[in-house]
Amino acid sequence: MGLKRYTGSADNTITNAFKEGLTIRATGSNMGQSDVLEIFSVAGRNPLSSSDDIGSQELSRALIKFPITTVSTDRTAGTIPASGSVNFYLRMFNSTHARTVPKQFTLSVFALSRSWQEGLGISMFDTNYTDSTNGNTGSNWMSASNLAKWTHVGGDWLTQSNQWDASGVPPSYKQLFESGLENLEIDITGIVEHWMAGDLGNNGVGIMLTSSQEAYYSIASAQATADEYTLDITGGVASNYYVKRFFARSSQYYYKRPLLEARWDSTKRDNRGSFYYSSSLAPAADNMNTIYLYNYVRGRLRDIPDLGEDNRVYVSLFSGSSDNLYPSGAALVLSPDNSGYVRSADPTVVTGGAVSTGIYSASFAFTGSPSVMTVYDVWFTGSGTATDQVTSSATQYFTGTITPITTGSVQESVSHVRAPVYFINITNLRNKYTTKETARFNLYVRNKNWSPTIYTKANANVPATSIVSASYRVIRTLDAYEAIEHGTSSNNCTGLSFDKSGNYFDLDMSMLEGGYEYALKFAFYDPELSIWNEQDKSFKFRVIANEY
Repeated sequence: MGLKRYTGSADNTITNAFKEGLTIRATGSNMGQSDVLEIFSVAGRNPLSSSDDIGSQELSRALIKFPITTVSTDRTAGTIPASGSVNFYLRMFNSTHARTVPKQFTLSVFALSRSWQEGLGISMFDTNYTDSTNGNTGSNWMSASNLAKWTHVGGDWLTQSNQWDASGVPPSYKQLFESGLENLEIDITGIVEHWMAGDLGNNGVGIMLTSSQEAYYSIASAQATADEYTLDITGGVASNYYVKRFFARSSQYYYKRPLLEARWDSTKRDNRGSFYYSSSLAPAADNMNTIYLYNYVRGRLRDIPDLGEDNRVYVSLFSGSSDNLYPSGAALVLSPDNSGYVRSADPTVVTGGAVSTGIYSASFAFTGSPSVMTVYDVWFTGSGTATDQVTSSATQYFTGTITPITTGSVQESVSHVRAPVYFINITNLRNKYTTKETARFNLYVRNKNWSPTIYTKANANVPATSIVSASYRVIRTLDAYEAIEHGTSSNNCTGLSFDKSGNYFDLDMSMLEGGYEYALKFAFYDPELSIWNEQDKSFKFRVIANEY
């Protein structure tokens, strides 16, 4: 599972827009329960000021907060990776409306430096902004809460003086909107990691136009103590950037609510079922094989205790006995590499390490005799000076079997340019799932034009083909809405893992709205054409809300 979503826990729109009379600003208004968030910069509505007078400028900003405690809990539980192995994206979704939408503008995202209250107002479309906090719970343009004013009207943001990191530079993220109808998607990993580390208060973020597009103005400190203020501002050049709206967390549209989306590459490429001898026909990278050890204890993955130095494990390979039932003889010599997996001084030992809870991997190249049909991998404990699995280890953990393939062998050689077509099936698909579970899907893949011999048909299971680069997406069948899109960028958050049995992936069902039917679609990467090819077949299932 390389994808986890967290819906906003609080949001609000704060504004200094004029009320209907165009003489008093609605700076005391609250929109904490509105189903949209609004951002704008509009000038020239007040007849008492010239069109280029900054005194006529109306501004609106959005505030949003996420449940960082839940994110931290998930990290502790191992649901999401450690810092440095995951990226967090702020995602907000465009809300269409009948008013003018700005074009060619930039939105900035800043971390808030103080706590604030969401409030209960819904006066987004009330031109007189009647939902005023007036001392009640909620934030507005002037106040962070019913207990404290903003130090600076319009919100308090982290500045250089806040010393948010060693350099003293505050977090600032931006996104350009060409047409004005785009969704917002910004990587805010830096802020989130500081929130989880506890060295930055989780006060959420503010979203606004850039300072030049807002045309910032100053206001007397005496005015900043009131809930509302009258015109007393001059100077500057006003600009119009009209109204950009996003769906808020109160929206009825489940997939349009603001998200903090964690993305990481969780794929595990276990070559135990596609293990190749080193060959001069292949570049060095393609001669490397990665094999895995899965340490299950009473049905659950558990870390091996007392591994010692950097949580490392070690592996040696052996040829089999005369009847190929167990490892025998001396450890086989492996190909030393520049990454330190196999040392020149001890070419019979591979240095492996932990991948996640209870899962360990080792990578190496192996130049062996094609006459060896089966090799055995022996995993053991040791140290950085381990020379073999007997004298250098106190404990041997596991012995596995590998059937190597020779590059250019009959298993993969063809007399024409490949045009692969696949038969696919989810072998463990259920009719329904609940929003409380994370499900593992096993994808069986084989070449569609596979032609076995009579002997193979009678004596063997149909072999599975592991797709090295595969991705999934999820579609709501009612309206073909893409609930989860392909994530095949650098995060590879929707990538499929594979092992000896084929491809698989985990899906957190809480990301899907209950009560609907969904379909899984798969895309396979074609390295020759450098494109992703989506497969024709889809697999349907239903998600049931709150069923145990």
